[in-house]
Amino acid sequence: MPLALVTLATGLCLAGAAQAQDMYKSGVGGLYAGLNYTFLDVEDDGLDADLGTLSGKVGVMATPFLGFEARAGFGVDDDEVRGVELSVDNFYGGYATLNLANESPVTPYAVVGFTRVEAEAKYRGVSVSDDDSDLSYGIGAHVKFAQNLSGNLEYMRYYDDDGLTLDGLGLGLQVNF
Repeated sequence: MPLALVTLATGLCLAGAAQAQDMYKSGVGGLYAGLNYTFLDVEDDGLDADLGTLSGKVGVMATPFLGFEARAGFGVDDDEVRGVELSVDNFYGGYATLNLANESPVTPYAVVGFTRVEAEAKYRGVSVSDDDSDLSYGIGAHVKFAQNLSGNLEYMRYYDDDGLTLDGLGLGLQVNF
């Protein structure tokens, strides 16, 4: 009798481990991290600037359809418009992703959250910086390259308030753990 109990207990433990491994492979409950370069378009009362940002993200897939992530980044490419040099100092935010999980290597998604942006403008030696936060939203798609590696293309509206908009087209890589 004790041998039967030991065998049953061992079988249950192994079945649980196999199920957990399948869940891990599917991305559910899986952690991920990534890097993105974003071509950022800034528009404000006739002013149009093109900036570049580099950002990192970490997140978790709570279900095959819902993920949560944090992002943070900084400006790497400034622009000068009418003698005014514009730059993004840094930004960060928290987001939820709604994923259209399917059998293909392409997974479309929508993203919504809040972003805090700190930007700077310089004109003839005078520098002004400001920071603010706003609702952010966008759409994108992940393309699976390998079991734990994917790329993404994403459009985001990071900020839209008082006539100022920050829109970004991002390209990135993501590693699933």
